[in-house]
Amino acid sequence: MAAFLSTSLSPFFFSFLLLLSTVSSLSPLKTFIVRIDRFSKPSVFPTHYHWYTSEFTQSPQILHVYDTVFHGFSATLTQEQVDSIGKHPSVLAVFEDRRRQLHTTRSPQFLGLRNQRGLWSDSDYGSDVIIGVFDTGISPERRSFSDVNLGPIPRRWKGVCETGTKFTAKNCNRKIVGARFFSKGHEAGANAAGPIIGINDTIEYRSPRDADGHGTHTASTAAGRHSFQASLEGYASGIAKGVAPKARLAVYKVCWKNSGCFDSDILAAFDAAVNDGVDVISISIGGGDGVSSPYYLDPIAIGAYGAASKGVFVSSSAGNDGPNGMSVTNLAPWVTTVGAGTIDRNFPSVVTLGNGRKIYGVSLYAGAPLNGTMYPLVYPGKSGVLSVSLCMENSLDPKVVSGKIVICDRGSSPRVAKGLVVKKAGGVGMILANGISNGEGLVGDAHLLPACAVGSDEGDAMKAYASSSTNPTATIAFQGTIIGIKPAPVVASFSARGPNGLTPEILKPDIIAPGVNILAAWTDAVGPTGLDFDTRKTEFNILSGTSMACPHVSGAAALLKSAHPDWSPAALRSAMMTTASIIDNRRQPMTEESTGKPSTPYDFGAGHVNLGLAMDPGLIYDITNTDYINFLCSIGYGPKMIQVITRTPVRCPTKKPLPENLNYPSIVAVFSSLSKGWSTKSFIRTVTNVGPSNSVYRVKIEAPKGVTVKVKPSKLVFSTTVKKQSFVVAISADNQNLALGDVGAVFGWLSWSDGKHVVRSPLVVTQLEPL
Repeated sequence: MAAFLSTSLSPFFFSFLLLLSTVSSLSPLKTFIVRIDRFSKPSVFPTHYHWYTSEFTQSPQILHVYDTVFHGFSATLTQEQVDSIGKHPSVLAVFEDRRRQLHTTRSPQFLGLRNQRGLWSDSDYGSDVIIGVFDTGISPERRSFSDVNLGPIPRRWKGVCETGTKFTAKNCNRKIVGARFFSKGHEAGANAAGPIIGINDTIEYRSPRDADGHGTHTASTAAGRHSFQASLEGYASGIAKGVAPKARLAVYKVCWKNSGCFDSDILAAFDAAVNDGVDVISISIGGGDGVSSPYYLDPIAIGAYGAASKGVFVSSSAGNDGPNGMSVTNLAPWVTTVGAGTIDRNFPSVVTLGNGRKIYGVSLYAGAPLNGTMYPLVYPGKSGVLSVSLCMENSLDPKVVSGKIVICDRGSSPRVAKGLVVKKAGGVGMILANGISNGEGLVGDAHLLPACAVGSDEGDAMKAYASSSTNPTATIAFQGTIIGIKPAPVVASFSARGPNGLTPEILKPDIIAPGVNILAAWTDAVGPTGLDFDTRKTEFNILSGTSMACPHVSGAAALLKSAHPDWSPAALRSAMMTTASIIDNRRQPMTEESTGKPSTPYDFGAGHVNLGLAMDPGLIYDITNTDYINFLCSIGYGPKMIQVITRTPVRCPTKKPLPENLNYPSIVAVFSSLSKGWSTKSFIRTVTNVGPSNSVYRVKIEAPKGVTVKVKPSKLVFSTTVKKQSFVVAISADNQNLALGDVGAVFGWLSWSDGKHVVRSPLVVTQLEPL
């Protein structure tokens, strides 16, 4: 290594360059991300850029060079090249580029925000904060992105407004302060992988302009300006606004219509955003394969660490694979992971069967109504053919469905696409029935024909009627927008659930936020369903997903950052977690949508965001970069693995830390399922007083069933000189007689209160077999 670091180049390094400049014919090209030890750069090269690019100007293609949150580059390589590069002493890691998927009005009030008082007024609606949105771009003409009456762009901003197809410098303003697009990894992946669709210039823009709608929707959810007379074809009419209406937006287009988002481009966006000067990053993107990579092989986790280490708050979507357990993604503890809940607004529709029974569902259909006319009802899926029951493309026989209302099962294809299949086959309407996995969880869709979504139980009843009656009939009525729905919030059935599959000692998701039937701005490039056949144009659209929940928390972080500019990303998250609500608008414990049963911290983390309380949380659980490094040491990562994430060399403590001692606002006790008798685990936490200087907090424990919890000290005294206090939580359980229930855990709460503030943390006790 010493010779390699000298001013002369080692023979090994020449072979390294020669390897990169020669394309082997032994295996196909793929895109890889190469993590380099930046301190190993030979002094003959003036910059890392020169080092990476010298003498490999042809092949393989260098795509991105990273130098802010990550050090290294991405390139197209053969497997033989990768194998050789991985042996080089300056290379810390090489991992293949992966494709990711998007996790696809009234909600600010539902979060506890009110005009003229509280967090909105105290933060000037977030006017001095810049939110970076990683998504499909933006439609800059929308009223949600007006810069009227906004002050100058914050002077620290260093970003640019990239131009391209139908996007000029004039599309940026004091609201959209910057815009970039990243496509090199995407195009290289498309070329190398074959079946992956590349950028289709007939439906996509090579610029920050949004051809999909998802990015416009998430950006306006986080920071849209007040837009009067907003609605989706009459649904959810009113004033549309984002959570932080005056916050500035920096757009990073990393996802492309119909073909997803590539890690190499996402990492480049992290690099650019932090260098540009964003305060918050909102990323509604996650793995599309249901598998969470280790933190040191996950470019989203790596990029997010680089951002968080420089004071940038990163919020991400939890994923839409609920209600299955262990489905949550974006698990890194330096990321705020957001699940989805409902709000107190709904769009009901009613199916009336020929036997007089009424079945209630939801719909955003705005076309010609059925006017009470009864039509024949048919369930093609009774044939037992799966593609027919799912109403897949070209599966329906017009002779069977023409002139009828068709029952389709949910799954495998987009919900609105099923309606299009029914319409093409001559059907007059559709009833979309949930399967058992979705239970009773419903989301509205802007269908192209009269259609209604119903829960699993009601769907089964409808199928039974259609199969048993000699002349089954039905009609569908649409009831518009209803406000004041109870119960709300309810954990959305699709919202991904814990436990954390990588590090069970860290509870994920962290919190939930509104993510069901959210109205926000939309693009002119596609109709509200996103289908090519849908030629409708709408300024706003209603979508559901943890993608919609994530920007609510991004906007919330912007408001909190504006009100408390000295708070770290961990402090901002702590304020939201410890003040989150765990009851609904009936003053009852929150329920879970798919079953109607009480929900748990595996469903909602610390609870539903309540910004009326988060501005003044009383105490916060802060976390430093050193704390995160100790956490990585505690889960068995060696210095080289950790340096892949942290960029700089690290040393782990002589005594191995415990992952459960990361100063997180939640506590998870993981006991060995093989242990006999009683076991005790102790947890150390430190809180910082951000309320009145002279405060006394006392503990309240709601112990999980069958578990003993003790806290020492039970009283925390703060003063002008004592701003931090530590305490120990001892959790004891009888391993052999611990009744963990269906979800494999029991739950409780630990709260500190001074009479005004309640600082609450979830307690989780579970068992795992030792590795």
